[in-house]
Amino acid sequence: MSRYIGPVCRLCRRETAASKTGEKIKLFLKGDRCLSKKCAVERRGTAPGQKVTGTKNRSKISEYGRQLREKQKMRRYYGVHETQFENYFREAARVPGQTGRTFLQLLERRLDNVVYRLNLATSRAQARQLVTHRHFHVNGKNLNIPSYIVKPGDVITIGERSLKSPVFEANLEVARSRRPPDWLEWNDADNSGKVTQLPAREQIDTPVDEQLIVEYYSR
Repeated sequence: MSRYIGPVCRLCRRETAASKTGEKIKLFLKGDRCLSKKCAVERRGTAPGQKVTGTKNRSKISEYGRQLREKQKMRRYYGVHETQFENYFREAARVPGQTGRTFLQLLERRLDNVVYRLNLATSRAQARQLVTHRHFHVNGKNLNIPSYIVKPGDVITIGERSLKSPVFEANLEVARSRRPPDWLEWNDADNSGKVTQLPAREQIDTPVDEQLIVEYYSR
C-alpha cells in the first residue's frame, strides 16, 4: 500500500488556509514540534504554493468543498488512506445510531491511535511504526497491526525487550506525567494501558465536524 512521504507540515498549512474562520488548524503530525516556534503553521499561515500579496483573496468555498476539506482533514489527522477511510465509514454506517460518532470511535480505537493517546509515542506516525515493529502486546499477544480495533477491557503493554530502548525510556517519562483521555487508563506499576470504555464524543478532541463527512459520503 502506498503512503505519503512528502513534508507533512504542508498538510497542516493546507487545512489552515481552507479554514473559513482563519483558525490555525494543527494536525499534530510532528508531535511536540507542533507546539514549538518551529511549527510551520505558526511561521507561515498560507497554503503551500500560495504567495502573500497584500490582502488575502479567498474564493468562496462551496458546500461540497467544505465537506471535502473536512474529510481530508480527518483522514490526515489519523493517517489513514482513502480506501481504508471509506471502509471505516461503511462499517460505521451499518451500526445503529449516530454514524458520525461511531465513525470517530472506530478511528480512535485503532491500536496506533491508542498508543499515541497513551503518550507512548510522540506522534501517530511514530506509534504506527512502533506497532509495526512489534513493540506492543494486546492482552498478552504480540500485535503488529496498527489498524487493529481495541475493545473495552483490552490491556496494552510494552514488550519486555522494548522497555530497554531509549525511545521508550523517553516516551514513558511523558506517559507518566501526562494524563490520557478518560476512556483510557494508565498504570505506572506495570507500564500498561487499559481501554476502560468506548470513547464518548466529548472525550475525543479531534477538531472535525463529523456531520460534514457523513454528508459527503451520503451524496
